[in-house]
Amino acid sequence: MMDNRAISLCELLIQVKTVMKNTLPNSWWVIAEISEIKINFSGHCYLELIEKNDETESVKAKVRATIWASVYRMVQPYFRTTTGTELSSGLKIMVKVSPEFHEIYGFSLNITDIEPSYTIGEMARQRQEIINRLKAEGVFDMNRTLILCEIPSRIAVISSKTAAGFGDFMHQLADNAYGYKFFVKLFPAVMQGEEAEQSVIQALETVYQNESDFDVVVIIRGGGSQADLSCFNNYWLNYNICQFPLPVLTGIGHEQDESIADLVSWKRLKTPTAVAEFLIGCFRDTEISINERSVNLFNLVTEKVRAENDRLIRALMALKPAVRERLRSHSTGLRVKGLNLKSSAGNRVVHEAGDLEAGKVKLATKLKEFLAVKGHELELLEKRTAYLDPFLILKRGYSVTYHNGKVVKDPSSIMADDLIDTRLAEGIIKSKIV
Repeated sequence: MMDNRAISLCELLIQVKTVMKNTLPNSWWVIAEISEIKINFSGHCYLELIEKNDETESVKAKVRATIWASVYRMVQPYFRTTTGTELSSGLKIMVKVSPEFHEIYGFSLNITDIEPSYTIGEMARQRQEIINRLKAEGVFDMNRTLILCEIPSRIAVISSKTAAGFGDFMHQLADNAYGYKFFVKLFPAVMQGEEAEQSVIQALETVYQNESDFDVVVIIRGGGSQADLSCFNNYWLNYNICQFPLPVLTGIGHEQDESIADLVSWKRLKTPTAVAEFLIGCFRDTEISINERSVNLFNLVTEKVRAENDRLIRALMALKPAVRERLRSHSTGLRVKGLNLKSSAGNRVVHEAGDLEAGKVKLATKLKEFLAVKGHELELLEKRTAYLDPFLILKRGYSVTYHNGKVVKDPSSIMADDLIDTRLAEGIIKSKIV
């Protein structure tokens, strides 16, 4: 059975709209966080505002909001100029809103004004909370305790490859007036926007995997608004920088305050070019120091040599009289020894001459006796040789037979018709064997 009290959905929503309009104030100041933001081609700005639970970070309220183009053209430049940042996701804002309810589009807020000072304070509060958290965890000063080597020539650069700041940095290093050589490797990263935080962290992790190849890490980008550089105030990015095992130099162009990355890095420099100049300066300082130490060492050695030379001269001067006396004493001794040696040599010569003469007489006697004995032996040998002379043997009636010039000792050695010669004392008889 149909209830006559029932109304249509449209009628209900119109009544809700009427009640809101008649009972609620025309405007409220509301604090909320921007969850999403879009600007359409007409210039209207559409947002999603949320409120989170402080402990769990879960969303406990959410609403659509609109800044119409006519209002957005006024509040946006004012907000950017005052805060140094753009309206973006994750930003907390205080806005003046009018509640709106439409029977088709539902509930929404119409933003008519914005209070930048709240956002400035909120950004400062969040920034300080991150700084306090890093200090409480004991990591805030860790990177600054590292020691930068005297000649940081191997450089890992985290930057956008196409950024003008990176080009300025490379140009400054390559064209340095002293001809110093650097090894530079780029680790590309997104340097602004929602992806920047994770992109820079990933680049740091890649450098860490090749830590031994580098002396220093450089994070650089050109200038920009605080919104562009908001990632460098992020907790997790700075947590990584704090604990990185190599010194980190930042050259992040700011319009206003230092980022937290500047505070926790080993050294902050204003621009990428300033970072390059600092690295060149490290080389130059080391070269000057080495030259100064070389000069000091040379002067020290020269002075030491001069002092030792003076000491030696003084020692020689003190030693000279003693040396002369010692030489004089040795000279006298040598003369005495020379005279003694001469006398001794003379006596020895006389003695040896006497021995030589006695030996000469003795040798002559021995030689005479030897020659007499050998002469007698020779006479006996001559007599014995004479007895064996073949001619004397032949005169005693003996003969010698030759065949072909050889003495015949065996008759069987000759044959019939052979010619033989028989030598006698008075001639030769030739015969033919028959």
